[in-house]
Amino acid sequence: QVQLVESGGGLVQAGGSLRLSCAASGRSFSRSAMGWFRQAPGKEREFVAAINSSGGSTYYADSVKGRFTISRDNAKNTVYLLMNSLKAEDTAVYYCAADLAAFVSGNFRSGGGVDYWGKGTLVTVSS
Repeated sequence: QVQLVESGGGLVQAGGSLRLSCAASGRSFSRSAMGWFRQAPGKEREFVAAINSSGGSTYYADSVKGRFTISRDNAKNTVYLLMNSLKAEDTAVYYCAADLAAFVSGNFRSGGGVDYWGKGTLVTVSS
């Protein structure tokens, strides 16, 4: 069993930055691919970013590429999402996700291969 707890959300002005954290429990963190998804009001949940178990490979949605950075600290069982140059359209609940596989699969990026979800943290970007 893996529990994921997100933190770091809040209200920020457009152009600002936030760093989200996701603390994971359990021994499988360092062997798991991790990711961030988001769901805006009235929209479906969408992929944001993912990272493989070692941290050596990262993947981003086109909408956040160049602005967001995903990273992980396996010693701390934590994955991060640094969000720069935030836009109003980045407003959403951000969810941490884990896949008990070392690599990031297309299925995971689609949301279908997620083994565990966090409860989410709200990010609001004011324009």
